[in-house]
Amino acid sequence: MTLRRWVVEGLRAGVFLKPRVAGHPPAPSQILFLTALVLALELAMSRLELAGPARLDVQAWLSGWWTAGVFLGLAWWALPAPHADPDVPAGERTMGVAACFVLWLVSSLPATLTYQGVIAPFAQGWVKSPVFSSAWLYWGFYGVFAAWGVGTAAVLVWRFAGRTWRTAVFVSALVASTGLMAWQFEARTWQQDYAARGGADDRPRLHLSQQTFEEQQALWEKTMAAIARERPGVTDVYGLVFAPYAAEDVFLRESTMVSRVLAERFDAEGRVVQLVNHASTTQTHLWATGLNLERAIDAIAQRMDRNNDLLVVYMTSHGASDFKLAASHWPLEVPPVTPDELREALERSGIRHRVIAISACYSGGWADALAGDNTLVMTAADATHTSYGCGRRSELTFFGRALFDEQLRKTHSFEQAFARAVPLIKQREIDAGKEDGFSNPQIRVGAGIAPVLRSLERRLDALPPAADAGKATAPLSAASAARP
Repeated sequence: MTLRRWVVEGLRAGVFLKPRVAGHPPAPSQILFLTALVLALELAMSRLELAGPARLDVQAWLSGWWTAGVFLGLAWWALPAPHADPDVPAGERTMGVAACFVLWLVSSLPATLTYQGVIAPFAQGWVKSPVFSSAWLYWGFYGVFAAWGVGTAAVLVWRFAGRTWRTAVFVSALVASTGLMAWQFEARTWQQDYAARGGADDRPRLHLSQQTFEEQQALWEKTMAAIARERPGVTDVYGLVFAPYAAEDVFLRESTMVSRVLAERFDAEGRVVQLVNHASTTQTHLWATGLNLERAIDAIAQRMDRNNDLLVVYMTSHGASDFKLAASHWPLEVPPVTPDELREALERSGIRHRVIAISACYSGGWADALAGDNTLVMTAADATHTSYGCGRRSELTFFGRALFDEQLRKTHSFEQAFARAVPLIKQREIDAGKEDGFSNPQIRVGAGIAPVLRSLERRLDALPPAADAGKATAPLSAASAARP
């Protein structure tokens, strides 16, 4: 049989049609060529799963090919010959195994290429859709194509070996090996090449060294020491702004803007701590990690009147459908932050009055965990929708821009600012062509926090303009921390 014929028959097997090999074995050169062809196509298509520079992880790639050894071993055991006669010579047995192996390799291509062809446009950013941001949908999609691949292999084995108990064992082993691959061999063949990406633009990069860690430690001590103490008889506002995703500048810009609005508009000079992950701020701002978040809450609690003052927490990053807030500061390992972690840290601190705003996709999932009688919670979206404005070219997120940069510069009422911001966000999402529907920002206002906020509004409204908006203060950083 010609090489072209083996390819055609293998592709037929890949769509559950009977391969017409008529007992012909492939030549050694054909086996080598077709194996190389399948490997090359799979490598080329899997490369499209990553946008930007990438490197080949040879170890991860080779680790996936143990299944070929399993297939050959089981085929030798279950397929004594194309006509399933255990008494045939070893040479004919080898030819039957070779034919089955070649067809199995080529039969994997329809499922593999279709899967990669669907994934690639989303991975490369050619098509915008929230479909694959859901872990359940992604794994469901993966499961369909995995079942396709295992199914074609099972039908192929059945056509060669017939309905025997050995065929059942063979198919069971294929299913088990596929499940083991998905469970234990998660490493991708292609990995993001951060070194190449760093050389391709002028973006600053985080370099971990002993000096870096010592600078962060010194910065921590200065920043915490610089937090202003509460003023007796005054409901002071303290702020904690958290931006843990270093790869996109929008979160640095937004966290800086929110910090300034709190300091300038809410009489919180010296009382706003900004935690941010960005390579350009390593010497000026504390890292936004879960542990630093907890420690900062504790440090603020020690300086404020925990029963009468107000803590405003603002978090901005990417969000997932499992409600985890994305965190990244490569090569520093930063785990994501969950609603329960924030709630537990606030409960341990004893801080009574809280305003919490979460600017992230699916952030509505934080509302139930954080809501309470003495808490106001605002989120950029509900629990089932994405929010907008967190891309590489965004100046600010739609939520942060409308709520803090626009409305809270005009009013001291969080509820009023939220109510005015929602229609602005909706119109901007319509204008931007948001595909998955309105983000539907959420707000929860506890009965106990409402009178505290109204009293704060009256105090801030009564401040003279110079005291209210004339102080262009920065959040606590290396420069501000140095002040006594």
